[in-house]
Formats: sequence, C-alpha cells, structure tokens
Amino acid sequence: MAFAFTYGPRVLFGAGSTSQLGAQLPAGRCLFVTDGQVRALGLADAALASLDAAGIEAVIFDAVEQDPSLATLNAALAAGQGCTSVVGVGGGSPMDVAKLAAYLLGTGEEIDTLWGVGKATGRRLPLAQVPTTAGTGSEATGVSVITVGGSEKKAVNSPPLLADLAILDPELTLTMPAGVTAATGIDAMVHAIEAYTSARLKNPMSDLLAREALVLLAGNLLDAIARPDDREARGAMLLGAHLAGVAFANAPVAGVHALAYPLGGHFHVPHGAANALMLTHVLRHNLHAAMPLYAELGPLLDPSLEGQGQQGRAQGFIEAMARLSAASGVPQRLSELGIGTEHLDLLAAEAMKQERLLVNNPCPITQDDARRLYEAAL
Repeated sequence: MAFAFTYGPRVLFGAGSTSQLGAQLPAGRCLFVTDGQVRALGLADAALASLDAAGIEAVIFDAVEQDPSLATLNAALAAGQGCTSVVGVGGGSPMDVAKLAAYLLGTGEEIDTLWGVGKATGRRLPLAQVPTTAGTGSEATGVSVITVGGSEKKAVNSPPLLADLAILDPELTLTMPAGVTAATGIDAMVHAIEAYTSARLKNPMSDLLAREALVLLAGNLLDAIARPDDREARGAMLLGAHLAGVAFANAPVAGVHALAYPLGGHFHVPHGAANALMLTHVLRHNLHAAMPLYAELGPLLDPSLEGQGQQGRAQGFIEAMARLSAASGVPQRLSELGIGTEHLDLLAAEAMKQERLLVNNPCPITQDDARRLYEAAL
C-alpha cells in the first residue's frame, strides 16, 4: 500500500527535562503561552527559569481559556510582536494557541485564510511545546482548534504547525487532579482508537503507534489516578498520549470527536470529558463497519478476549472501554452536566458541521444518527 507519514517533533522525555528548554531556543524574546491555572500551580516555573538561564526574555501570555477563542488568539499575537520563538506550556488550549501564534507571527498571514486542511504552507517561528496533561497530544500534531462566533470550533490542520520540540516531563503532571487525569487519559485513548480505525490515511506506522499508545494508556490510567505521584505511571501516560498524538496527526480522528466538539462549544464540557461521554455510543454505532479492527484492539485491553471470535473480541473491546471509562470516574451521562432532550436537535445539527472529522469515521453518521447517539448518552 502507498502512504505518507509525518513524524512528530523532536522529543525530550524524562523527569526534569523541562530544564533543557532554554538551550533549545534561539536568542531573543520568547512568547510564552500558558494559562492562569498553570501559572498558579507553579507548573511554568521550571520552563521560565530555563529561559532566564539561557538569557531569553519571556513575554508571558497567560490568558488562554478552555476552548480558546479567536479574541484570545489575537491577543496572544499582539503580545508576541517582535518575538523570535514561541513556547506553549499547559494542556491542549495553550499549545493550540502557541501553534497558531508561531505560524501567524512568522508569516504575517490572516487566520481566516487558513481554516481547513493543508492551507498553512509558510514558515513559522521556532516552536516548543511542554504539555502539563497527558491527553490532548497537541504537542505532537499540526492541528489547532479555535472557538469562533462563541460556539463553533474551527481548525487549522497543516504540517507547518508541528512543533520543533516537545518536552515530556512527568514532574509537570504530578499535581494533575484525578478528574483531569481521567478525562485527558480517556481523550488520549480516543485518539489512538480513532487513528487505528480512521477511514482515511490509516497506515502501518500510525497503527503501530496507536496500538502502543493504547497499551500504555490502558495499563497506567487507573494507577495514575489512584497514585498521582507515581512517576512511572505518569511518564507512561505522557508517552502514550504523545504516541497517540503522532498517530492521529497522520490518521485523523473521526466520529467521537465530531460529536464531542458541540458539547464543548455550546456547554463548555471539557474536551476529554466530552470524548468520554460519546465514546462507547459511537463505538457501538461503528461496530458493523469496524469489527475487524476493534477485534484487533480488544485483547490489548482485555487479554481474556484472545481466544474469542472476531465479534466477541470486538464487542469485548467496547465493553472493556466502557468499564475503564466508568472506573476512571469521568461523567458517564450528559444529564449529569445539565444537557437534556431539548438540546438534542441543536447538538445533532452542530455535529454535522464537523465534516473534516465525519469523513474519517468507519461508517457514515447522519444528523438522525447523531441525535440518536446524543440521546443514548443522556
């Protein structure tokens, strides 16, 4: 089979590896993109100290919110005028803003010309990403998602947004609360699953990474939740999330994400939790089309499935994911978050706008299907 595969950024992995950040960046001023919580928890301190030790002036922009808006991106661009590099520190939101800031500051292009796939082709500023959660995989991808018009999520998906460097430091994830650990961990597993079953661009290399990511994430999620200072489990989660990120950067995500985005855009459900809420319902919808692939993944989660037939392994995979999601403590019903039947039509209509994701699903999801899946998740 013919395929193309793009490797992710250069990786520095290990406890304390954030101290190497400054030595990897050019001299001058660095736009340091993060959020208020990361600053308050001291998670940016090591990165800032590293820049200072290297003689690099940090221009701190810490106003990134969950599901960052176009106004936030524009404010980051204003702050970053004259900078020679960009660093993103935090979860997916600061890293997404950092990607577009690095690109737009480097090229001077307008954001409205870039929405979609492959439209950003210029040269950005040098970019490093330092995740403080183990889930989004944003440090590994050329995708940036921004909320426009108050509720609609739009994405820029182009290779120039890929960072030069990703620093995976387990020390930065030790204070992550159990709920965030759970939601981001399930999010990363969704990335691996959807990359493995993507109807477009799935290939042997993305498959290899997705499978290894799923093993690392499934084998360490509950340990990371139960023992937050378990550096081995935290490191495995960071690496698993990164490998899943590289996988879905090449074999794009699909229906789970398409149905999760309206939950974030309209009801501000955190992205990882939104994916967890819709995961098993979309998996069941896809079962007839993705059965051979789900059957291959099943024993990775539950070795007892190994001796079963294809259908048993595939159904066992879905059941194992449902058990793991419930055991992690993430919300299991939309109704827990104040979402009711009166919202189903809106959600289904909004999901249909995610055409770039829906085309990757193993089988079609119509608006009626989407409404039924949301209803099942109530």
